[in-house]
Amino acid sequence: MSELFYRVCVNKITKKRIVLNKLLDEEVEIFDNALLITESDNQGIITYANRRFCNVSGYTKEELIGMHESITRHPDMPEGLFKAMEKIVSQKKIWRGYVKELSRDGRYYWVLMYVQAKLDENDEIVGSISTRKKAYTSSAQEAQEAYEKRRGEAFIDDPYFMRTELFLGDSIASRG
Repeated sequence: MSELFYRVCVNKITKKRIVLNKLLDEEVEIFDNALLITESDNQGIITYANRRFCNVSGYTKEELIGMHESITRHPDMPEGLFKAMEKIVSQKKIWRGYVKELSRDGRYYWVLMYVQAKLDENDEIVGSISTRKKAYTSSAQEAQEAYEKRRGEAFIDDPYFMRTELFLGDSIASRG
């Protein structure tokens, strides 16, 4: 990849900085169908990461807890996708879509991601839960082609991104 890349991420708990400055055109091999799970608070700060997510992303649990969830956001991903995700999850619905993520060493991996609201005992949103599994290669290629056409400010509200919602009912993420 010839594109320049530089991102500094600061952990809100430890105040440690992680500098990401390389993109490798190499995929992280995900060998099994284990689920990669993270939980975040309402500000997008990671509060939980399972061991499998740590292994694939290349970060330790100590590095991830307190870090903004965008630490694994690959720069190829369009902003409109994440705006739609936030809108859908804020309505207590499940968002589903293909996401290209960035590992600590600069490699990438494609996942099929499900994101839903995390609710407290009063049915108030206190964060989100993201579950990922390995994406089929053909699906990742289709998503990449669609996303390449929809990058930039002009596509921030593109209806394509809202189509990734799972229509399973209004109360799917509620306790009721």
